[in-house]
Amino acid sequence: MYKRITIKIGSNVLTRPDGSLDVTRMSALVDQIATLRHQGIEIILVSSGAMASGRSELGQSVDRNRLDSVEQRQLFSAVGQAKLINRYFDLFRDYGIPVGQVLTTKESLGTRGHYLNQRGCMMVMLDNGVLPIVNENDTISVTELMFTDNDELSGLIATMMDAEALIILSNIDGIFTGSPSDPEARLIRKVEPDKDLSDYIQTEKSGFGRGGMKTKSNIARRVAKEGIPVFIANGKADNILPRLINDPDHTPCTAFVAAEVSVSSMKKWIANSEGFAKGEIHLNEQLSATLRSDDKATSILPIGVTNIIGDFERNDIVKVIGADGTEIGVGRTAYSSAEARQCIGQRNKKALVHYDYLYIQ
Repeated sequence: MYKRITIKIGSNVLTRPDGSLDVTRMSALVDQIATLRHQGIEIILVSSGAMASGRSELGQSVDRNRLDSVEQRQLFSAVGQAKLINRYFDLFRDYGIPVGQVLTTKESLGTRGHYLNQRGCMMVMLDNGVLPIVNENDTISVTELMFTDNDELSGLIATMMDAEALIILSNIDGIFTGSPSDPEARLIRKVEPDKDLSDYIQTEKSGFGRGGMKTKSNIARRVAKEGIPVFIANGKADNILPRLINDPDHTPCTAFVAAEVSVSSMKKWIANSEGFAKGEIHLNEQLSATLRSDDKATSILPIGVTNIIGDFERNDIVKVIGADGTEIGVGRTAYSSAEARQCIGQRNKKALVHYDYLYIQ
């Protein structure tokens, strides 16, 4: 039995076809989460639905022709987030479960200090029996400052909080070998760490969410690689959460098998920090091959670097690019970009990215 899990509820689970909030479905999921809580499982809930809640509250009173897409998002989220958390507050109160709201932004998790502050906040909540309900602060998160969607946020939260499992609830049972509407398509029940799903993943985004199954698959694979099993399942299926926890082998879902690894807290943060990267470090063929071989712990020394892209400071996150132009991983740099450029190709210099602060994909 898991001790702590992260559950992500997607927009397409909580939203009706007309775009309004599906309060009946929301209530059913709260019932299920309460059941898990009473089994002794700590829950961290990452919930979409603010936009739908705000849209249904304001209705036709807003002239959308006068607002661009960002302004609409900010307006609906500002109103909807208050309504959504109040709804959760009332529903969980019936079970004697206190809840707390955690709003975050991609930018606020981009530094190690802010990351640890947010982790500390949620740890205090869990230690005192409070169920954290996390969402992106869409009122100030716009364009490049936004997470891909709450799938990305849930992966970051799961690893940050040392969750023992991540459950991503969508409006279908999981990943299929073709279109879910195709009667010949089969549900992929288990994904091993080295299994290639590129032939099966559809790139279309569905319904009211920003992400699609490709995003879910990428997040699930990365989180599983860090030692946390991930389940993608249908949030509209009856009693889906207790079934996933108590009898996953007989519950429709796609399960990403966790790799048997031990990843430090620092590397977990770095692994989920690609979106915060301020620049790129390009490597020669020899160092690229060494990092990809996984034979030994290897740091990035200036002698193996061929180019520095972007402007960054010491301790910023950077992408690591192989000699073939593909991304190898991400790391936290010990140099500023100006210092790094001066040391390109030189011997006897300290590591540009030390192994302890390097995550290879």
